[in-house]
Amino acid sequence: MDFKTERTKIWKLLLRRIRDKYRLVLLNEDTLEERISFSLSRLNVFVAIGLLSIILVFITTYIIAFTPLKEYIPGYTDVTLQRRIYELQLRSDSVAFAMRTQQRYLEDLKKVLGGDLPNERKMAPADTAQNRSYNKIKDSRSPEDSILRTEYDNANKYNLFKSDKSLGKGSTMRNLTFFSPIKGIVTSGFDPLRKHFGVDVVAARDEGIKSVQDGTVIFSGWTVETGYVIAIQHPGNVISIYKHNSVLLKKEGNTVQAGETVAIIGETGELSTGPHLHLELWINGIPVNPKDYIVF
Repeated sequence: MDFKTERTKIWKLLLRRIRDKYRLVLLNEDTLEERISFSLSRLNVFVAIGLLSIILVFITTYIIAFTPLKEYIPGYTDVTLQRRIYELQLRSDSVAFAMRTQQRYLEDLKKVLGGDLPNERKMAPADTAQNRSYNKIKDSRSPEDSILRTEYDNANKYNLFKSDKSLGKGSTMRNLTFFSPIKGIVTSGFDPLRKHFGVDVVAARDEGIKSVQDGTVIFSGWTVETGYVIAIQHPGNVISIYKHNSVLLKKEGNTVQAGETVAIIGETGELSTGPHLHLELWINGIPVNPKDYIVF
């Protein structure tokens, strides 16, 4: 009984000391004038420290969970990091593929403008007639079939509007209608053996050069040998190139219509000896004779 009584007295004494109030006074050292005073108890101090600790823990947790500062914590890993790295890798691969494709396109365009063709390409015009021979084919054709084939070949031997495989599927000579770029005299013809993949047309000075078909300008610039050059992409995988101009009236990316003026005749470039137009036509990457399609 005495032990419990003593224990109760001790708890009452502790509670009284915790609740006892103390005054915190800030005095002026020189005049001993009271500046600030606080009435505090041990209990109030404990409660204030506890609340401040809870607030600090809450603020720290919020910063770690919802701000970019969490990435600076050693050992922390963002759950979306792998997905973002994968997306960036896909984008970089797509950009690299597009750049390689564009580079190959520019290299092919430079070769076309410079008249440099790979050796394995055929230098004959795309519309050159090719005689088919069936002598080497061994099969069991009937005499009637042979007679029918011969009659068909003879009937279409001189057909100017038959399909031309070099122009693509479904294309015919009838589908290709070209506008005359300039009226003049052809002084140098198409000669692929000496790498002259077009015709030279002499006309009056300051004459306008017109697009042969509707299309989009894919090159408009300067080369040392051919001066101011403009190249136009037309439907059916057809490209027309106009060299030695004095002025270019269209820029890359411009769309033009057949008969629209795209340049002014000139004599720019090292290979020019006077005002003239050097015109080239390319179909499916093969040069063709412009005189077979255009009346100058």
